[in-house]
Amino acid sequence: MENSHISALSAKHAGLDARIKAESSRPMPDTTLVASLKKQKLRLKEEMAAQH
Repeated sequence: MENSHISALSAKHAGLDARIKAESSRPMPDTTLVASLKKQKLRLKEEMAAQH
């Protein structure tokens, strides 16, 4: 059960990373959105670290 939770968190982390890259590569990226996505990504990373 715990392993599947970590896998789900990892998948969400990768999805956020892709969204950050996509938004950052736009000609005029939404910096507020990028900052929000980065905060979400950091929270997921911290949660994954706490699971180990």
